[in-house]
Amino acid sequence: MKDKQKIFQLLGLATRARMIVTGEDLAIREVQNGKAHLVIVSSDASANTVKKITDKCTFFNVEKHVFGSREDLGHAIGKESRVILAITDAGFAKKLSELLNEYNRG
Repeated sequence: MKDKQKIFQLLGLATRARMIVTGEDLAIREVQNGKAHLVIVSSDASANTVKKITDKCTFFNVEKHVFGSREDLGHAIGKESRVILAITDAGFAKKLSELLNEYNRG
């Protein structure tokens, strides 16, 4: 539970630092441009969306995690519900990756 909170706080921080892009089209564009270092997809995203993002992330070698609900992700970044977040900063991406891997193991 503590880790989940940390992840949401870090997402909020990254948002305030303008290091997050939200939405399917924008996230895919960042992945293709090589600017996205990490992509987070909500656990309640549609199968079609998950497949599209997974294919892009695999092709462009970008780490992808499924985490939280769309409401959780939206709330964490101070917006309406969000299904996809692309982190465009290597530092934030590295820390989030560590926390997400730890969370998924836990």
